[in-house]
Amino acid sequence: MVSKSTTGLKKESAAALAVLFAPTIVIPIVMFLLEKDSFVRFYAVQVLILGLSLFVLQWTMAITIILLPLVPLLTVLGFVLWLIQIYKAWTGSKWSIPYIGKITEQVMTKL
Repeated sequence: MVSKSTTGLKKESAAALAVLFAPTIVIPIVMFLLEKDSFVRFYAVQVLILGLSLFVLQWTMAITIILLPLVPLLTVLGFVLWLIQIYKAWTGSKWSIPYIGKITEQVMTKL
């Protein structure tokens, strides 16, 4: 039996869509608020925390002139992590990004 989410999508599809549309910020938030499935909610929160973390790191590196050349590498790392998350969500395996996954678990228990 196929597990459906609150939105009517398979939970894997809903989680993958939350990650895929993470740059819009709106879709992961909507998926988090609408979905009751912990798998979908986990990926929605994890991708938001990852995006916020990368944003803060990139701005910090940009302000520090000596670290400015590393900003493109951080962008590539973020893109690779985004692709991996899409794949893992689509295949139905729960994948925690090191450090970010722990923070996500803590946030999920508080929400």
